[in-house]
Amino acid sequence: MEYLDMVILENLRMFPIAVRNERVAKKTVELNGLRIPKGTVVMAPSFVLHHDPEYWPEPEEFCPERFSKENKERMNPYVYLPFGVGPQNCIGMRFALMSMKVVISLLLQKFSFRTCKETQITLKLNKTSILSPSVPIVLQAVPSTKKANQH
Repeated sequence: MEYLDMVILENLRMFPIAVRNERVAKKTVELNGLRIPKGTVVMAPSFVLHHDPEYWPEPEEFCPERFSKENKERMNPYVYLPFGVGPQNCIGMRFALMSMKVVISLLLQKFSFRTCKETQITLKLNKTSILSPSVPIVLQAVPSTKKANQH
């Protein structure tokens, strides 16, 4: 389950559902000489941060080991934002992560997945605020032949 967690986190790094997080400034502040007036919408571009080679070596490579215990300890928490960060992060984060783990575990117990002729090999994404593939992802589900756990 530890590796499944790393796979899910890396998938969310590469393909965050929300490509940006937005907040409204509650008061006028100055950051590094930049004045942000009260009421200004401030955006954190999670997709851009998740693909920045300064923080993620070879950002286009799928590498779940980025989220090993050792690597997570050295990670800057403000450059990984699939659910936002801080007191206003997504209230459903834990539920979403647990749901993904349960569904993936159940599916992999019963099926293996393969590409087929309809599978878009180079994934193309829509350029919208919610990240999604430009065409549906098509895979072939092959039922598992293992009869383990069946009595």
